[in-house]
Amino acid sequence: MPITDLLLVLKWWTVLFAIGFSWLPFTAYFFKSFSDRGYLFSKVFGIIIISYFIFILGLFHLVSFETPHVIWESVIISFLIFFLKRKSFKSLLSSWKLFLFEEVLFFSSLLYWVYVKAHQPDIHGLEKFMDFGFVNSILRSKFFPPTDMWFPPLPINYYYFGHLVTAVLTKLSEIPSYITFDFMMATLFAFCFCLSFSIGAQLVKTLGGSSKKVYILGLCTGIFVTFAGNLQALYAFFRPYVNENPIPFWNLQFLPFTFPNSYWYPNATRFIYHTIHEFPIYSFVVSDLHGHVIDIPVVLTLLALLLNIFLSKKIFFSLWESIIFGFLLAVAYMTNAWDGLIYLLLIGFTLLYLNRDLFQVKKYKTIMHAVLKTSPPGFIISCLAIFLSFVVFVYPFSHFFKPFVSGIGVLCAPDFLTNIGKVGPFLFEANHCDRSPLWQLMILWGFFYFWVISFLLVIRKVKRNPADYFVLLCITLSTILIIIPEFIYAKDIYPAHYRANTMFKLVYQSFIMLSLSTSYMLYRIIPLIRKIAFASKQLPIKISYICFILGALVLTSIVLIYPFFAISSYYGDLKTYSGLNGTTYLKGLYPSDYDAINWINKNIEGQPVILEAQGDSYTDFARISANTGLPTVLGWTVHEWLWRGDYSIPAPRISDVQNLYESPSIELTRKLIESYHIKYIFIGVLERQKYQNLQEDKFKKLGKIVYKEGQTFIYKIY
Repeated sequence: MPITDLLLVLKWWTVLFAIGFSWLPFTAYFFKSFSDRGYLFSKVFGIIIISYFIFILGLFHLVSFETPHVIWESVIISFLIFFLKRKSFKSLLSSWKLFLFEEVLFFSSLLYWVYVKAHQPDIHGLEKFMDFGFVNSILRSKFFPPTDMWFPPLPINYYYFGHLVTAVLTKLSEIPSYITFDFMMATLFAFCFCLSFSIGAQLVKTLGGSSKKVYILGLCTGIFVTFAGNLQALYAFFRPYVNENPIPFWNLQFLPFTFPNSYWYPNATRFIYHTIHEFPIYSFVVSDLHGHVIDIPVVLTLLALLLNIFLSKKIFFSLWESIIFGFLLAVAYMTNAWDGLIYLLLIGFTLLYLNRDLFQVKKYKTIMHAVLKTSPPGFIISCLAIFLSFVVFVYPFSHFFKPFVSGIGVLCAPDFLTNIGKVGPFLFEANHCDRSPLWQLMILWGFFYFWVISFLLVIRKVKRNPADYFVLLCITLSTILIIIPEFIYAKDIYPAHYRANTMFKLVYQSFIMLSLSTSYMLYRIIPLIRKIAFASKQLPIKISYICFILGALVLTSIVLIYPFFAISSYYGDLKTYSGLNGTTYLKGLYPSDYDAINWINKNIEGQPVILEAQGDSYTDFARISANTGLPTVLGWTVHEWLWRGDYSIPAPRISDVQNLYESPSIELTRKLIESYHIKYIFIGVLERQKYQNLQEDKFKKLGKIVYKEGQTFIYKIY
């Protein structure tokens, strides 16, 4: 890596370190049961709390979202937190060796993924234009909510808080967004690995053992969460199938000496027909800066705090803990709405477990009656404080946000219900009966449930500890999330893939919780069965133990070879280092557009509307708005259809954009320009390709040329 690139990484890391260091005393207050006192989680707390305060100040137009203001706000908030908790800082320094190890681990993980990304840094393909456009639109905003760069003047109707966090870190580091976009992905990778390490190490520590074992199994936890795929990688050893049409594993044809047999790594996330079931390493490889990825640190922080509650053996949360849980749930919702609801459910399960004695009270008619009569005041206060703080913290975002879901679909509804169509929120649609074959579920989840079943058998024979119950709750919720898409789905605009998003968002969290629990289950299981096998004089028992270990090694090897295929494929075997600029690909595809985009970013301030060609999703259309943050009349139509809930909302703008470019009428053009408050007209390669009857001369009468390079023109309207 060139020294200039390394210096940029160090600059970015310095910002993250400074935030984490100043927020450590605050975080340590909530992580009293953790050996590291939540050292790594202090970065997450600092980043999201600072970002939230900046969001609120911008939302109420108290302080504008400009670089000097962002820096001073961050410094003041962090200093106040550090000053208020400074007395506890000296006691924390006694753990400096562990802090140093975790910081080196974090920096190494960050640097590693920056290096990987530098072999394919392009912010291009899949939905990167959408994510980059959100970040750039936020960066250009003075106040919030930010403008939707593809549907002005309306605000973004998406879970954009994670993109706001990216924008905050971009301003704090003063590094261009075409670099920080990939830096943010590397940061999420580092958080995923290192936070998982911390949780895994703490889980294993509850079982005793040397520090060496704790560190090793903590690292194993980071590896499982961050790098593991699923058993679909088994197909790399056999004749490949047509994409998205997998054949049963018992019909596979082995092809010797040709490994990996043209294995296509995205198939592991599209194994069940018309669904999506991604996992972290796939997300890091394809590098779309989506809400489900940006929310990984928040999700792991929630899980770590819940583990801390289990280890402290409380039966309810303190008021401050309840408020923090409510805040984290609000952030999770604003970043990826499904996660807020999922972990609200897990917190509910936790509270019920901690107060499980309620279910043993037989004289009360209902659980609610039992709660009111027998639970301590702290339990009720915890529930109310979590719910109320969630509502309060999320309201500034949700006030401007309209959910995309239009109902809850029921799979395989009987005919008499499909004739009715809808009852309350429930939809009964004909020909909606896709369910996952059992063998496909086994391929996707077989590795984890190999350990889950073994774990359930083992803990029946041993004294259980709080960590066991934490893992059991994670297993329970994960299983529920896997089952839900087999019966219901959240209704969106996609006709054939109607349960794809539901499965995607639910099982992503199942994967995180199950992989987070794997090292613990492994360490809980193997010593006990080894002890039984070695103590037994019966040969079948010894053979069973050997078979178990061999089976575990085979299954583990299969899920951990997935990154080899994915990283090698997407990043060209890491042979060509391309640098950190995510927009240089434009030089090859649209060289004059690349220069024009750079000119816009240097010379146009604020967010005036710029007209560019409208196009379909996942294409190169809307490249100007995505790369500059300037709003255009209409970007990716289907995405706006999804976000707005009705095709009739974005549809009229398609013909309006066409008329703006092709109509010979100056009056009509002027009227449309005024209607959409257009200040600039962009004409480049894609505009000339799409609008064959382009009437360019009229723009000379309506404005003046402010940029010209080859066949690319930018007109400024008078």
